[in-house]
Amino acid sequence: MIKSLPKIVDLSEIEPNTRRGGDLRAMLTPATVGSTSGFMGVAIVQPGDRIGEHYHPYSEEFVYVLCGQLEVDLDGEPHPLKPEQGLMIPMNMRHRFRNVGNVEARIVFHLGPLAPRPALGHVDTEETEAVAVAADPADRARVRS
Repeated sequence: MIKSLPKIVDLSEIEPNTRRGGDLRAMLTPATVGSTSGFMGVAIVQPGDRIGEHYHPYSEEFVYVLCGQLEVDLDGEPHPLKPEQGLMIPMNMRHRFRNVGNVEARIVFHLGPLAPRPALGHVDTEETEAVAVAADPADRARVRS
């Protein structure tokens, strides 16, 4: 039996994914750390931005809000989310995160179990406009202006 070794991954090592809105960074994944039961990441959502509606046919999603004021639409129904709150989103439930505050919002997310193939794990239900993301927060503000 091959045993996985612990690995630390820094947020700065992960390329931003802005295809679905926000800045999504899948940090602890099968590709980055050899995980076999799920993956974890961070979503950074600027004021007025959103992560487009989607669902996961094979995974539950666990979310913890670090900072910012969000609303999450669950099967079309809005729910407020604030710092230090957690949320479990069942499989196949459509969800969208919107930053309704005036400061950056950050959430930690975990999905498990893994889909049979990565391409099957996420189903978009709306189109979102990709936003350029700068590495430095000051530059990020200028990019969005």
